[in-house]
Amino acid sequence: MTVTTKRIVLTGATRGLGRALLPHFIQAGCVVAGCGRSATDVANLAGEYGTAHEFAAIDVSDAEAVQLWADRVLARFGPPDLLINNAAVIHTPTPLWKIPADEFDRVIDINIKGVANVIRAFVPAMVQRRQGVIVNVSSGWGRSTAPEVAAYCATKYAVEGLTLALAQELPPGMAAIPLNPGVINTDMLRQCFGAAANSYPDPQTWAIRAAPFLLQLGGKDNGRSLTVG
Repeated sequence: MTVTTKRIVLTGATRGLGRALLPHFIQAGCVVAGCGRSATDVANLAGEYGTAHEFAAIDVSDAEAVQLWADRVLARFGPPDLLINNAAVIHTPTPLWKIPADEFDRVIDINIKGVANVIRAFVPAMVQRRQGVIVNVSSGWGRSTAPEVAAYCATKYAVEGLTLALAQELPPGMAAIPLNPGVINTDMLRQCFGAAANSYPDPQTWAIRAAPFLLQLGGKDNGRSLTVG
């Protein structure tokens, strides 16, 4: 992978796709500020990758905590070149009318409000510099639907619309991109597919393709709904 000096902000960095991307970004010479909800997992990342990077235990649904984290990251590293909103959860698969209200709210709070919180905290500094790419991780279920995942589908459709509208608001040279990562054998997929998830690539295999794909995104990609091929 070509060495770069990009500054990257990555939510959901402690598990799944985010965790798989980290070593590839760091190997490429990037500086990464990442967050996750588990303080233990965050401490493990800090121990593994050292003080050149910054990891924080943050729930992206907490707007105040996100802003405080962003203030620290921006003061230390400056505006990110690449902001990846990856943090997401899924509800237990069941018909829409059976999803408990608190579980429905949690999916909305993290998958939609969390994305907005991170954008609100970081993007003004990127806009002021008139540079940078915002990637909001969507899903195949943000462009199609399936039974028993209605709330998750709703959030990922929202991510698509939110991102495409954001793309129209950015100054020239910047980009906002909704990204479908494809079907990957993560904890969330296993929750929906069970053992059938094993027939899909694992996050580590996916990240070999996805990391360079993400690093080459630029202003030319603004407003494009993309998929990792």
